[in-house]
Amino acid sequence: MADKTLLLTGGTGFIGQALCLELLRAGYRIDVLSRQPPETVRALCGRVTPIRELSAIRGGAGYHAVVNLAGESIAGKRWSRARKQALRDSRIALSEELVDVLLSCERLPDVMVSGSAVGFYGDQKQHPVTETTPPTYEFSHRLCADWERSVAPLEQKGVRLCFSRTGVVVGRNGGFLQQMAPPFRMGLGGRMGSGRQYMPWVHRTDVVNAILWMLENPQAKGAYNVVSPEPVSNAEFSRTLARVLNRPAIMTVPGPVLKLALGEMSRLLLTGQRALPQRLKAAGFEFRFPQLEAALREALQKPG
Repeated sequence: MADKTLLLTGGTGFIGQALCLELLRAGYRIDVLSRQPPETVRALCGRVTPIRELSAIRGGAGYHAVVNLAGESIAGKRWSRARKQALRDSRIALSEELVDVLLSCERLPDVMVSGSAVGFYGDQKQHPVTETTPPTYEFSHRLCADWERSVAPLEQKGVRLCFSRTGVVVGRNGGFLQQMAPPFRMGLGGRMGSGRQYMPWVHRTDVVNAILWMLENPQAKGAYNVVSPEPVSNAEFSRTLARVLNRPAIMTVPGPVLKLALGEMSRLLLTGQRALPQRLKAAGFEFRFPQLEAALREALQKPG
């Protein structure tokens, strides 16, 4: 089997689309698992081979590498019991099926980069958070921990396994800025709750580059916090976004209002992690967008 064959789940997502373009530039031949029509997958991801079901590759030749980013948006809907199960199924059940299929192939991948999030650590107040920080036991931690655990059987078979514990991703034409920017543009933006909670943000370019680094660096292994080296509070993020958009940021959404409207999901907005990319920095990884204002200006600039 020719080298640099890669299977990508979540390829039509906000990170996956940008990752596909860079993987293609790097010479990878990519199969993208997606239930969207093949023409849609190619329109979003480029010269890739769409795969509708994992069963299509069962018992096949296998891949040099796998990137597993599949998972429904954790902030998409209120966390009902059914919603929590859907979030688990889209991450854990799919990953377990993926592992089972990969183990059936003629060769195992040399490396897998699997998605995760800094939500792994739960609420950490104002404390600096590195990859060795003990987590707070809550839903976001259990979700991420079980997601990471679901692909562990591959490591036991000798696959080099990396986890991308990603923060809040900013970038053009999508991501959470698509929901956050419009009220700020209307002058209705501002902090949430006290505003002291940290927002572990990262630019999409740096997420893509970090995943490529994990794929191609033979020494890379284990969990990496994929976040900017300069974390900010929610209040500072709000002020910076308002400044980039040349609007005031005088509104405040009180914590009790968010809790009433969103229930348990409000913890995503009212708690956070002062996460730091300790392992990436120690390995010499360089961030293209370490500072928030430059990252937001790039993400929000008009095309043309």
